[in-house]
Amino acid sequence: MSIRRIKALVNKEFIQMSRDIRSLLGALFIPLLMIFLFGYALSLDVDRIPTVVLDRDETPLSRDLIHRLTDSRYFSLVRHMRTDGEIDEALAKGEALMALVIPGDFSSGVKNGAPTSLQVIFDGSDSNTGTIAMGYLKAVIAGFDMGIQESRLQRAGLKMVDMPLEGRVRVWFNAELKSRNFIIPGLTGVIMMAICALMTALSVSKEKETGTLEQLISTPISSMELLLGKLLPYVVVGLLDLALVVGAGVVIFGVPFRGSYLHLLLISLVFLIGTLSWGLFVSVISKSQLQASQIAVLSAFLPSFLLSGFIYPIENMPFALRLITFIVPARYFVEILKGLFLQGTGFSVLWPQVLALVIYAVLIFNLAHRKFSMRIT
Repeated sequence: MSIRRIKALVNKEFIQMSRDIRSLLGALFIPLLMIFLFGYALSLDVDRIPTVVLDRDETPLSRDLIHRLTDSRYFSLVRHMRTDGEIDEALAKGEALMALVIPGDFSSGVKNGAPTSLQVIFDGSDSNTGTIAMGYLKAVIAGFDMGIQESRLQRAGLKMVDMPLEGRVRVWFNAELKSRNFIIPGLTGVIMMAICALMTALSVSKEKETGTLEQLISTPISSMELLLGKLLPYVVVGLLDLALVVGAGVVIFGVPFRGSYLHLLLISLVFLIGTLSWGLFVSVISKSQLQASQIAVLSAFLPSFLLSGFIYPIENMPFALRLITFIVPARYFVEILKGLFLQGTGFSVLWPQVLALVIYAVLIFNLAHRKFSMRIT
């Protein structure tokens, strides 16, 4: 293996990149565009739920309940309703996700200590939001009920009995429970998987279409030299992409990074080698750039997005899909990124995921090398 020939191939790749500025800018700024779009558009936080209210009681007590509901950040009052038909129309048009109906005997029933019911209607189209909203509503009503009981006891000259059990909750790693802190690290792994596989897949397939690859094959260059000459420039571009995406996550989105940047660099190198090698393998088996891009997207982006645990918990998937996730490298990289960003963990904790990435990189690199060897010979 000749270092001089590898260096010449690396220089050729950089010259080729400089001549195709649009592709280079796309490789650098598409990851930034993706993290901005997903970072701002994708949120798992359920708050400001649009709510309509039909208050048939219209007393200070019913208005107090409405104020308690809307003063929280979880519900947003869209408008007051006058009839049941208006509620049906608002839910059907998507103007509201929840409707609260306060009966006409609400105030008198509460004051007399009689059991009083509230009618609450949810739009079940979004089952996840509806389930979370029900929990929020129950908490608001429980607080309102507790306030009424306390007022009754004070008027009777008594006081509330202290509850024997008190839960003191502490949230680690993401104290504010912001979904953005959960999404951005996982999104980084998904973006890097998709972009890196696509870059190398298009690189070699483009040379196949223009005929320059055949010229390289006719030279004394070996398959290993050709593979490394193609791989190394895109490792540099991949690291630049990673720096841009991580920088945007930390600086712009305010996601904390508690781990070691050196650990991030070393682990990312392993991940990039495996992902870029997969792109090279795809390029060899493809007949055109269009076919290479389609295979790269289907084999890299979709499994990374759906089966990495980025959004959908792996433990909730069917058993067959859980088995498939073990061969998705983004699964391990997403776990590593979440550990580095939020928990500040290192190799002592993340070594199983790092080992999986090393095995993946070695296997895919050898697979790509074998295909290159078959192509040259």
